Amino acid sequence: MIAALSFLALWLGAAPAMAQEGPGTVLPELGASDATYQLDTGDKIKINVFNQPDLSGEFQLDGEGQIYLPLIGRVNAKGLTAAELEKVLVDRYKPDYLVNPRIFIQVGIYKPYYLMGEVQGTGAFPYVAGMTYLTAIANAGGFTYRAKQDYVWVIRADDPKQKEVKLSVEEKVQPGDIIRIAERLF
Repeated sequence: MIAALSFLALWLGAAPAMAQEGPGTVLPELGASDATYQLDTGDKIKINVFNQPDLSGEFQLDGEGQIYLPLIGRVNAKGLTAAELEKVLVDRYKPDYLVNPRIFIQVGIYKPYYLMGEVQGTGAFPYVAGMTYLTAIANAGGFTYRAKQDYVWVIRADDPKQKEVKLSVEEKVQPGDIIRIAERLF
């Protein structure tokens, strides 16, 4: 009984530890935008199948948005949230392989965001949950002297029309955003 309670305490205490990438680096907690985030090609996810270390691990979505898992093979993950993928995996493992599978999925690395325009460094940058556009610009070396600094133009990755929208620099970046910093006139 004491061993079982000790194990349960260790298991429950492991959840905050899984949010750490390295020494001293703690990822922010998941917010509402992360709960609704749809997986896409290139995302890396951590799958934990309780009491099944051979089925657990880190997986990357391939170019078609699929992952390959032990026993069940290819699984289409593109367009699903982490919670939806958990349900799909439970359904796939349950009938033939596991009696009562408990699965937890965490997005480890999101698709990058892109910066262009009047910013010191342009290109692709790794997404970090909770960052603002101002933080993203600071990570790229800051504005150029010609930059309009109160707003940005953004094309959201999930917008099928690829329409550019004007947003405050205090808004939150989303994975895959294409961010353009405009030039001021004077």
